[in-house]
Amino acid sequence: MPTVAFQTLGCKVNHYETEAIWQIFKQGGYDQVPYEEDSDVYVINTCTVTNTGDKKSRQVIRRAVRRNPEAIVVVTGCYAQTSPAEVANIPGVDIVLGTQGREQLLSLIEEYRSHREPINAVKNIMKTRQFEELEVPDFTDRTRASLKIQEGCNNFCTFCIIPWARGLMRSRDPENVLEQARKLVAGGYKEIVLTGIHTGGYGEDLEHYNLAKLLRDLDQVEGLQRIRISSIEASQITDEVIDVLRSSDKMCRHLHIPLQAGDDQVLKRMRRKYTVEEYRKKIEQIREAMPGVAITTDVIVGFPGETRELFENGYQFIQDIQFAEMHVFPYSKRTGTPAAKFEHQIPEEIKNERVQRLIQLSNHFSLEYSKQFIGDVLDIIPESAYSDDSGEQNLFYGYSDNYLKVIFKGTPDLIGKMVRIRLDEPGVEFCKGTFLRELDLAALTS
Repeated sequence: MPTVAFQTLGCKVNHYETEAIWQIFKQGGYDQVPYEEDSDVYVINTCTVTNTGDKKSRQVIRRAVRRNPEAIVVVTGCYAQTSPAEVANIPGVDIVLGTQGREQLLSLIEEYRSHREPINAVKNIMKTRQFEELEVPDFTDRTRASLKIQEGCNNFCTFCIIPWARGLMRSRDPENVLEQARKLVAGGYKEIVLTGIHTGGYGEDLEHYNLAKLLRDLDQVEGLQRIRISSIEASQITDEVIDVLRSSDKMCRHLHIPLQAGDDQVLKRMRRKYTVEEYRKKIEQIREAMPGVAITTDVIVGFPGETRELFENGYQFIQDIQFAEMHVFPYSKRTGTPAAKFEHQIPEEIKNERVQRLIQLSNHFSLEYSKQFIGDVLDIIPESAYSDDSGEQNLFYGYSDNYLKVIFKGTPDLIGKMVRIRLDEPGVEFCKGTFLRELDLAALTS
């Protein structure tokens, strides 16, 4: 049986697509082996969100070529899409495929085996108008299922290369989304995470259908316990979406809403589509509709022209909002984006100092958020065993609907089920709890 090994860099969408590519190979009679082992085919799913992403992608490609010079090396993903010639010039790369046309992979491999000539199959992504249907009926080592509902982005933020890597907004056909959701539930998944490049933009290219309608339809999928949105822009949280958050028992009390900067001048230079006041009002509406909701965010620190005063404005705004957690990134120049050529680039040491301040604030937020739930009984889906330095045995972890990572004593048979855990001890990275009982979901839904 021929073998294939995968290496995925970058975001959750890339990881989802690697799972989909594995399904194609599996149906073609391949066996999957770890990337560190000898394999007949290596597939590297690349990232290009930063210049460092490109560099890491090149390192991983070269490692595969060294490991087995006779193997067929396939490079796909965002770096392959934006720089196909650069990728093709790396010695040992046999097939370059971007972020579309993955269903052709097996035939491209057969073509390469016949002719032994490198293949560049990257097409112009900006001309693509159809969502690429990639089915993922199950996930390797996962108890939460991702479900990709859209592709591409029309925003063209000044720091971001992704529209050039992924193309313009394309939504998945609603019936296909619902059919995939039903299959995942039939496969035993209780939580579905809706994902995409610009997930909240779902439906902008469809007639008479939008994200709120999709959420309502998913709410009707029998056996589905939880619906989580991976990320959504503040400007896309409409009154209709808020109404679904208020009325649905299945929507998770967790929304990741990128802020990127807490000052209007910086937001304008980033070409973001909201002001801080609009963002604040949206958060207030969500918290009113969904008490106890965890709101997490992304913040870019040290964007060109971010003076000390503008940073302090942002810091104050972030303190006022009080997120449950923040992902903090120092601004990184991305070749090919407008911001890379902006004047007043910020020195690295200033960026790092600001990053540290926001990370400390994020840790404070996380602890304060988790403290609210001491003594509460939470529904958790255990994901995996957990080991720490204490050497304590039989520890497992899972996430509550409001995205608290809870560690508790249990047994392996609980993984993937829904259980009741009392939260005893809050924490920054995880909380500790006590297992109470497994939930009888059939009884709950009957």
